[in-house]
Amino acid sequence: MNKQVKDADVALEGLKDGMTLMVGGFGLCGIPENLIAALVRSGVKGLTCISNNAGVDDFGLGLLLKQRQIKTMIASYVGENAEFERQLLSGELEVQLTPQGTLAERCRAGGAGIPAFFTPAGYGTEAAEGKETREFDGRMYVMERWLRADFSLVKAWKGDTNGNLVYRHTARNFNPMMAMAGKVTIAEVEHLVEPGELDPDQVHTPGIFVHRIFQGTQYEKRIEQRTVRQRA
Repeated sequence: MNKQVKDADVALEGLKDGMTLMVGGFGLCGIPENLIAALVRSGVKGLTCISNNAGVDDFGLGLLLKQRQIKTMIASYVGENAEFERQLLSGELEVQLTPQGTLAERCRAGGAGIPAFFTPAGYGTEAAEGKETREFDGRMYVMERWLRADFSLVKAWKGDTNGNLVYRHTARNFNPMMAMAGKVTIAEVEHLVEPGELDPDQVHTPGIFVHRIFQGTQYEKRIEQRTVRQRA
């Protein structure tokens, strides 16, 4: 049951070119910083990345974009990354934009074994082009397919060596559902404890979904945009 590995580089063993990754986080909050750095070091390329956003130019998934390691990006919000924009407009990067709630539900469906569902989000827009639509109770809905990944990379505040995870505040965003939807789920945590040290009622992701876990180091936890008041 002990799923602990030494570090991020060891945790990524078996990840190859052309694979599909889910990467947790919202903006720069709750992103697996150590795993992303290890991906850059690994040099893997041709990746399909499923994430809420694409980071910024010099942090988060922006580091992978800078090295041309991502071939396809499935995301909801991409407005903070100039390199992402350049690659999209030049045709270097394939992009599938998805409404944010739909993206979250597609990941959750993948983890729950639900191959498709209907949502009203996106009906009548480009997001619905080529997709099946149906009317339910007088309202039109769009059919969306589940999302699953070869590897899911998630970040938690605390975890035990059995893989049970506890997220903190906003980091409890896309991480829980992505942890469920990977063939191999890797969790990096700020605090790694022994089994029995976590209150079972506080566990957000049960260890059954996690295959590898390690304690990360040197978290920058950068803020995308800082807005402050002028001192009176």
